[in-house]
Amino acid sequence: MTASTVDFRLRADETRLARWLDEFAALSEPDSGPGVTRLAHTPLERRAHARFAEHGTALGLTVHTDAAGNTIAELPGTAPGAPALGTGSHLDSVPNAGAFDGIAGVVAAMETARLYTEHDVRPAHPVRFVVFAAEEGARFGQACTGSRIAAGLTGAADLDTKADADGVTLAEAMRSVGLDPAGAASARWQPADWAAFLELHIEQGSVLESTGLPLGVVDLISGSTRFRLDLTGRASHTGGTPMHQRADTLAAAAEIVLLVESIATDSRHHGTRATVGRLDSAPGSITTIAGRAQLHVDVRDVDGDRQRLTAAEIVERAGAIAARRGVGFSAHALADASPVLLPRRVTDVVAATCAELGYAHRVLPSGASHDAQMVNHVTPTGMIFVPSRDGVSHSPDEWTDVADLARGTEVLAHSLLALDSAFPVPGSEDA
Repeated sequence: MTASTVDFRLRADETRLARWLDEFAALSEPDSGPGVTRLAHTPLERRAHARFAEHGTALGLTVHTDAAGNTIAELPGTAPGAPALGTGSHLDSVPNAGAFDGIAGVVAAMETARLYTEHDVRPAHPVRFVVFAAEEGARFGQACTGSRIAAGLTGAADLDTKADADGVTLAEAMRSVGLDPAGAASARWQPADWAAFLELHIEQGSVLESTGLPLGVVDLISGSTRFRLDLTGRASHTGGTPMHQRADTLAAAAEIVLLVESIATDSRHHGTRATVGRLDSAPGSITTIAGRAQLHVDVRDVDGDRQRLTAAEIVERAGAIAARRGVGFSAHALADASPVLLPRRVTDVVAATCAELGYAHRVLPSGASHDAQMVNHVTPTGMIFVPSRDGVSHSPDEWTDVADLARGTEVLAHSLLALDSAFPVPGSEDA
């Protein structure tokens, strides 16, 4: 892209963006507490997808939902048979989330679609605006399920192996909202059908805000290894059982929580993040020693080998703690995703677009997982970050200024056009 090719008609409407943010944020489970609660594969998630589909249909786009629950709206290209450019994010949330995680990337895609159709912008490549299903791992432990299915990383057989806290499997949850998990293979994307993909997202960190920069271009996405530790002890009376005769799973769990923190903060793990995000114990009575406990652990790193070695070390040393305390122990893998280095041929285009539009930016890694991480297995992928206030995310306090989102949307809209030129259509003179 050069200065002469910047289309200054493509100015994002802040009022429209804010209205869409509010509209999606309002789709939250009643009586669920503060913030947004819209879990994966629930009727609310499907309602949010339906609203996106209505918007795409109103713009004249071709809209469909695949067997994984991903919703795709397509603007035809001018070159017959050309592979698609794509953009989008997700609309499910963790419990008591904010109003921007995922939603920001979806409304940026919606606004880009509006700008293209209203100003009759027709790239050579078709453009697909995508809402992925079940990006958050809060319900089933595995993140990015919709995009993992699209990338061929999760198949139909895997959907019976992941279950929520109530024992509902992914496959059962999908069927309950009208999806067909047995047909998951039909939702797999073929590399020949795609040219490139971009995802806009809030940073979920404080680098951009702390440096006073409005935009980030992501070069690396951290990997994540998630697992569950089950502890089995002996429930008994808190008054009648001497301290030396106890098999207290909650005490063992407390020691393991501190172990996880100490491993992630030692000198061997600069850049590792390890978290016990959930701890359950039973029977849950103030007068009963805990006889069972479960810990859900998430290990993230930009170094894939260190990520897996850290997870293995936690399991080994947690097992030793349990044995010393006379507590039964088992470990169960939940999900694993490798770090992803995003291709320079895409990130360079996004960075150049920022410069051509006069928006300062910096290149930075993402500590969080994203659908882009999975899509990159299919087609060259990039990410655009907009600032998060105080670096807060997965919380009702999550906030991104709509002016920053508008700038990010303009970079997204122009970057797709720049990619349209940078990735020649097969069979053309420039290919």
